[in-house]
Amino acid sequence: MTNTLKAAMWMTGAIASFSSMAVAGRELGGDYDTFEIMLYRSVVGVVIVVSLITLSGGWSRVGRTQIGTHFLRNLAHFTGQNLWFFAVTLIPLAQVFALEFTTPLWVIVLAPLVLGERLTRMRAVAGAMGFVGILIVARPDPSNLNLGILTAAASAIFFAFTIMMTKQLTKGNSIATILFYLTTFQLAFGLVAAGYDGDIALPSAQAWPLLGLVGLAGLLAHYCLTNALAIAPATVVVPLDFARLPVIAVVGMLLYSEPLDLLVFVGAAVIFAGNYLNIWSETRKPVSP
Repeated sequence: MTNTLKAAMWMTGAIASFSSMAVAGRELGGDYDTFEIMLYRSVVGVVIVVSLITLSGGWSRVGRTQIGTHFLRNLAHFTGQNLWFFAVTLIPLAQVFALEFTTPLWVIVLAPLVLGERLTRMRAVAGAMGFVGILIVARPDPSNLNLGILTAAASAIFFAFTIMMTKQLTKGNSIATILFYLTTFQLAFGLVAAGYDGDIALPSAQAWPLLGLVGLAGLLAHYCLTNALAIAPATVVVPLDFARLPVIAVVGMLLYSEPLDLLVFVGAAVIFAGNYLNIWSETRKPVSP
């Protein structure tokens, strides 16, 4: 089996996981606010991560360095994920996913400020293409611009901050450490945010399977994506990841009678082209000896 085929199998799992999380989030949105969804998602995540670390004897690999960066990284992710869950209850799922694809392009724009990386001409072109794609998807005029589009676009910016800080953390932290602080910090954030009004809705028996799906799908999606990137170049994985858009569009059509909006696909294609152009350019650079 070739590495490309293996990567495609991992990405099938990632696409299924991301799509399942979006559907479960929309189903839960009628009875629970996003803070409550994130709280119970984090409970599931903590149980899974702690169990895996314990069973693998990996507690020795869970360090205590860069706690401040862990805190900021997970605050950004918590904010982005709340905005994402809020968006999936307001606008078509395909529109949410299309705007989420701008995350790597926001990394290009923000990395010079956060990481001190150089903004090359090709990166600037890729970022500009992403902005054009956003305009096509969002169609920002009074009749089309709404809170769902704004929150979906904002979630991509916070996800970009998450990626940049994760890059900093991987230099001195194990994956077990990053996942442990991911779930525990977000459990704390979720408890504070969901309980600020003194009223946290307890899950019903019918809601627990969906909450469990949200927690499991979130971890599984990133696990599959990481494995795909480990065995195949990004120039292979990114086009496979783009398959999320037509898949979620069909899911939205079948489950929620959402129309297949051609402009969402056109805008997403421009965003994808910007992402792919940047990856293609980066992979063609000579490797420093």
